[in-house]
Amino acid sequence: MIKQTTTMRTRSLILMLVAFILLFPTAIVAQTPNEQQARRFFDQTYNMVFGKQGSSLHYDVNLIGVFKTSGDIWYKDNKSKFVDERYNVWNDGKTYYRVERKKKTVTLYDANSEKKDKYANDFKFSPEDYTYHIADDPKGYLITLKLKPGRKGMKLVKILLDKKTRAPINLRIKVAFFWAHVNISKFKSGDISDDIFVFPLKTYADYDCIDKRGEG
Repeated sequence: MIKQTTTMRTRSLILMLVAFILLFPTAIVAQTPNEQQARRFFDQTYNMVFGKQGSSLHYDVNLIGVFKTSGDIWYKDNKSKFVDERYNVWNDGKTYYRVERKKKTVTLYDANSEKKDKYANDFKFSPEDYTYHIADDPKGYLITLKLKPGRKGMKLVKILLDKKTRAPINLRIKVAFFWAHVNISKFKSGDISDDIFVFPLKTYADYDCIDKRGEG
């Protein structure tokens, strides 16, 4: 049970992290030239990841040295696909399919349902709750986000971007009293087929189906 809970939390963290480093609403107003530069780079990354062309990446996670996992993610518009060591997830924009291979179950949710991932709320992020800073690093540009006093959320986030492409290379996230390390590789922007997000029903025809659509 501990292993499964940790995996679920890790999966939620990964999905949140990737979106977290890329999704910055246009309402954010940079206050300094340094913050303006950081915002500009984030906008470029956002377009590469969540543009109509789609994107994909591989990640390797190390949670304080006691838990490791890896997987792959695909994005395109409001669609996504996620594959790791235990779970496969398809989201075609209307329906969210979560496959648990060990249990041989497929659980269906509405794509916008908050119940599809009960741990996602643990990692909610509000951009206005942070200050932003960018600095040179031997391996790229280092973006640091620090939680403002009196706000709730992840204390500190350090993101490394490639200097030429602005693609994410790795992240370090301080949650409570520990650090999560995420290495990102095989980043690709563009040439992502819509077929990737179609749930392969025949592949899991012998799995038990749990339909939770319409439950909010």
